[in-house]
Amino acid sequence: MKIKVNGEEVEFETELTVSELLEKEDVEMPDMVSVELNGEILDRKDFATQVVEDGGQVEFLYFMGGGTGHELYRRTA
Repeated sequence: MKIKVNGEEVEFETELTVSELLEKEDVEMPDMVSVELNGEILDRKDFATQVVEDGGQVEFLYFMGGGTGHELYRRTA
């Protein structure tokens, strides 16, 4: 299975849930990350059941405070 994670193509043997993907990708502070799957922000409660299918596009998003307002940062490899 091939998917894009933060713009980079990665390959896995089987489909994964979002929670499994967060673990496999060794995402720092998984409790603080938002996940966009195929252009839609997921509810955290769905991470354990939402499957990322072949060809899926996933973005890990971090909301950072400070400065003049809140900023949205995409995790880069």
